[in-house]
Amino acid sequence: MNKCQGCGVLCENTLCERCFRIKHYNDYKVITKTNNDFIPILENISKSNDLVLLVVDLFNIGDLSLIRKYLKNDILLVLTKRDLLPKSVSFDKLFDYDYGIDYIDKIIISSNKNYNFDELLDKINKYKKSNNVYIVGFTNAGKSTMINKLIYNYSDNKTEITTSPLPSTTLNTIEINLGDLTLIDTPGLLSEGDIANYVSGEELKKIIPKKEIKPITYQIKGFQTIVVDDYLLIEANDIDLTFYVSNNLKIERYYKKINTNLKKHVIEVNHNDIVVKGLCFIKTNKKSTLNVYTLDKVSVFTRRSII
Repeated sequence: MNKCQGCGVLCENTLCERCFRIKHYNDYKVITKTNNDFIPILENISKSNDLVLLVVDLFNIGDLSLIRKYLKNDILLVLTKRDLLPKSVSFDKLFDYDYGIDYIDKIIISSNKNYNFDELLDKINKYKKSNNVYIVGFTNAGKSTMINKLIYNYSDNKTEITTSPLPSTTLNTIEINLGDLTLIDTPGLLSEGDIANYVSGEELKKIIPKKEIKPITYQIKGFQTIVVDDYLLIEANDIDLTFYVSNNLKIERYYKKINTNLKKHVIEVNHNDIVVKGLCFIKTNKKSTLNVYTLDKVSVFTRRSII
């Protein structure tokens, strides 16, 4: 038995049937997993002294405390998908943002643009404790895409990790040899309350941005309702709202109340971001109270503005 090069499960060929169908037919078979399936992997990593690359999606920053709870290793924080945020966004502000976890160093990269990969490799070699380096992060953080770019840039290895927008694509650890460096990919942790857990694969293709986001600002005077496709409705009064959301989603403004079956959240803001987990974030410009409606079980919260 071999390990599937795409997802890490035991199989007879280099790719399991599931990864073969994802790669060649974009046909994804859903595998139901929970973090209880993956936490033992983190606990095993913690028993080593090896460096961990913690991969964080700049568009969808999760609660990293869960990872630190089980990992005692040195962490190199790798902030991915810089290409999705507008070029006008300050690099320094992204770099200096409080990501809620301790680490030995950090770096911002873009796998799609091949941005900062030489520096990333330099940092890996600087901080590694052995030839083994673990890759950890939430689902859709960009781990597999980053690894594929490292393979392409720095080795003759023909291995390619399976990538897919849906949760639980990688199912077990996968070792990738880059000469004197062995990258060990791990399954993406499920981010509780993320919209990716509650929509279909076709919907997720629209929701997850693939190109640089074009932010949309609404200067709201009086009562208005902003609707983002089938996933979000916001009732607001006298406030500016700037939406950072996939360009594939339709946004409409109404000057009246709109009936909805979405779940209501009453959110207090004060010059900060509203985050609808996995869908978007919305920058606000003043103190106000908003009614935010989204899918049941999807988390809505505020944070210090990242932009």
